[in-house]
Amino acid sequence: MSKIVEIQNVSKIIKGRKIIDSLSFEVNKGEVFGFLGPNGAGKTTTIRMLVGLISITSGDIKIAGHSVKTDFEKAVGKVGAIVENPEMYKFLSGYKNLLHYARMSKDIKKEKIDEVVKLVGLTDRIHDKVKTYSLGMRQRLGLAQALLHDPELLILDEPTNGLDPAGIREIRDHLRMLARERNMAVIVSSHLLSEMEMMCDRIGIIQTGKLVDVQLISDFVQGTEKVYEIEVSNNKEAQKCVKGLFPDMTVQVIEKGIVAPLKKEDIPLVMKELIMADFQIYGVKEVSKTLEDRFLEVTENKEGALHA
Repeated sequence: MSKIVEIQNVSKIIKGRKIIDSLSFEVNKGEVFGFLGPNGAGKTTTIRMLVGLISITSGDIKIAGHSVKTDFEKAVGKVGAIVENPEMYKFLSGYKNLLHYARMSKDIKKEKIDEVVKLVGLTDRIHDKVKTYSLGMRQRLGLAQALLHDPELLILDEPTNGLDPAGIREIRDHLRMLARERNMAVIVSSHLLSEMEMMCDRIGIIQTGKLVDVQLISDFVQGTEKVYEIEVSNNKEAQKCVKGLFPDMTVQVIEKGIVAPLKKEDIPLVMKELIMADFQIYGVKEVSKTLEDRFLEVTENKEGALHA
C-alpha cells in the first residue's frame, strides 16, 4: 500500500510542557486508521498539527509527500477534515452551505455537490434549513463538505459524538465505503472502542503524548494469548491450582469456574493438573477479547510502567 501520511518524530511543546513526544507513524491509502488514547493523551493536538491549526515544535508531517511545515498549501489541499463538531450556517439550507463552501475552492461544479449529497444520504433533506437537521444529519452534512474537493485523506475527530446507534452505523458504513471504493485514507479519533473495532483496519494508541503501539486491529485484539473460560467445580480452589502452574498469570474467578489467558499448548497441561487434583471439569471455551479489553490492558500496563 502507498502511504499518504508520514508523521516523522513529531513533538509539540505548549507552555514548557511536552504534549506530544517524538510521535512517528504512517497511514496508507485505502485504510481506516483508528487513533486511540485516553482523554488528554494528545489525539486532538496531533490532529490539529496534521491540519495546520497549530504549529509543530519539532519533526515534520508529510501528506502526499508534501510537508505541512514547508509546503502547507499543497499538503492540506489533499485533506478533508472535521475537527470536533462541523460548523454550519443554520439559517441556510444544507445545499446553500455546500454551495458557499464550494465557492471557496476551485472547480467544484454542481454535479460534484449532488454526488456528495447522495453519497452521505442527504438527498431528501438537502434543501431544508440546517436548523431543522438532527445532530446525525449535521454530521453527514459536515462529511459532505469535507469530501467536496475529492481529498486523498479524510480526518475525523470524534465523528460519532452524540449520535444515536443508527447514526453511528451510517457514518461507519460511509467511511468503510470511502476507503474501499475510493482508495481514500481515513484517520478517525474516537473513544467508542466497540465502533472503532468494527470500523478500522489498523489502530495507533497514544498515551501521555507517546505512541504505545500501531497494529492491525485483528492482531492487536487477538494478541499472543487467548482467553479461555474453564467451567469447573470449586472455582476458588481451581484458581489456586492454575496459579500453582503459572504464578504470574492473572486467573479470574467467575460464577461457573475460572477465566485464564492461555496459549493453546498450555490447555492440556492445565486440564491434566485439574483432573489430577480431582476437580470436575464441565467445559472449556475460548472467550473473544474485545478492543476495549486489549486497550485497557495496554494502557493500564503502560501507565503502570510510566509511574513505576
